[in-house]
Amino acid sequence: MNTPTSPIRYFLYARKSSESEDKQVASISSQIDELKKLAKENNLKIIDVLTEEKSAKAPGRTVFNQMLQDIKNKKAEGIICWKLDRLARNPVDGGNITWMIQQGVLRHIQTFERGYYPTDNVIMMSVEFGMANQFILDLSLNTKRGQRSKIQNGWLPHKPPIGYLNNKYNVPEHPPIYKDPQRFDVVKKLWDILLVKKCTLDELYVMANKIGLISYTDKAYAHSSFHRMFRNPFYYGRFLWNNEIHDGQHEPMITKTEFDLVQKILDGRGFTCKKEHTFAFTGLVRCGECGASITAEEKEKHQKNGNVHHYTYYRCTKRINRHCSQKPLSSKELEAQILDVLGKIRIPPEFHEWTIKYLREEHSKEITDREGITDAQRKCLDNCVKRLDTLLNMRLNGEITPEEFKVKNEALLKEKHKYEDLIKGTSHRQETWLDKAEKLLSFAETAQKRFENSSLKEKREIFSSLGSNLLLLGRILKVPFDNELELLLEVPSEVQALHNRLEPLQLAGNTIGWEDLYSKNKKWGE
Repeated sequence: MNTPTSPIRYFLYARKSSESEDKQVASISSQIDELKKLAKENNLKIIDVLTEEKSAKAPGRTVFNQMLQDIKNKKAEGIICWKLDRLARNPVDGGNITWMIQQGVLRHIQTFERGYYPTDNVIMMSVEFGMANQFILDLSLNTKRGQRSKIQNGWLPHKPPIGYLNNKYNVPEHPPIYKDPQRFDVVKKLWDILLVKKCTLDELYVMANKIGLISYTDKAYAHSSFHRMFRNPFYYGRFLWNNEIHDGQHEPMITKTEFDLVQKILDGRGFTCKKEHTFAFTGLVRCGECGASITAEEKEKHQKNGNVHHYTYYRCTKRINRHCSQKPLSSKELEAQILDVLGKIRIPPEFHEWTIKYLREEHSKEITDREGITDAQRKCLDNCVKRLDTLLNMRLNGEITPEEFKVKNEALLKEKHKYEDLIKGTSHRQETWLDKAEKLLSFAETAQKRFENSSLKEKREIFSSLGSNLLLLGRILKVPFDNELELLLEVPSEVQALHNRLEPLQLAGNTIGWEDLYSKNKKWGE
């Protein structure tokens, strides 16, 4: 492809989310200031400055999408941003950016650390976008891991019902969930009244207002919430989570027998615990026709000889469209399709080893560059602190007025905070780069084999790593890969082709090795 001779026009794009994934990222104003300096130093022409305060963990950012459309309409050919994760933390947006730069529609991306061009190594960009997406997945997994830990220890990982409080501040004398001293006795009295008088809930609600039941906002307790309260197993020592009943460690308000009697009073039906099943893939897939969740159910087939066979089927819940036409799929067929998908991204251990070696070399180069950047930022921060001290001494000595001190002090504090944000962002990037790449490549190498021999829990974790928009349509699993896995999708077939070329040479006694062949490949060996 001929190198374009016309000057590149750039959009400066700055983004920061208020959510947890962006705690260490420089503020939008700091990003703009530093990137404008960068553009000036490198003679880059900025035609517009675009800002956005929205998470990039899912597609749908208005400013970002309009910027890509403007680039496609040839209003600009380049982007200046703080880091690639400012552009995308999800596979859809990351894939769009990667495709546009590979096609030459986007001729240059300049970050604070480096530039990206259509002729660059595709692995470097895919790994950085992959790390940004994996960071979001890790946050989600950590949250879910914390929830699972609480559930296993017998604690509801959520706000408890009225009458109980969460131990938000880990006060030593209280367990994670404890009795609300203001409302526990009031709620218990309502259960007792219902058991004795066997009145309706509407009648009991009137009594509740008379004896002083109030919400956590000190208002009258909502009528709908009041009705749900007497269906909640939490009050007899268990809790419902993801349609499963778990034993709780909190202090019960009533007994299980009393709870069952209340259910009979309310509607003549005793409370029965739902039979607990363990299904590997529920909650991870949606119906490709109507968009409802895919659920699972067990079936039994009794033969004349007395044998009983158990089968698990995955099907649409039909909660969005009860006329959905999708047919059930057996767990055996679904797992076979998952194995086939995992086989498409599987890479040989030789390629894994070579890629990590290559990325470590690149990583060592970037560490040197980042250390230089951090040293420069620390010098600026030290200089700013000295100027603040000097300013304070001038005020104490009466050399400047209070008004002058206030204006200059605010300006210096703003500058100080800017450099502190920059140092935090640079340090954080140094910590996780290579580790994310190793996890990604290890997953591609071992996922298929591990899935074949794993427990249902492990199979679920592997399957969930394939993406967040998994669909089942026509009894066929549709996997729109997350961006890093999507880019790896091309690797296995190309690597296998290289292996097929090398094996005859090895048989003929040629000493060429895997690393030599990978390095000579134009896509990976640049």
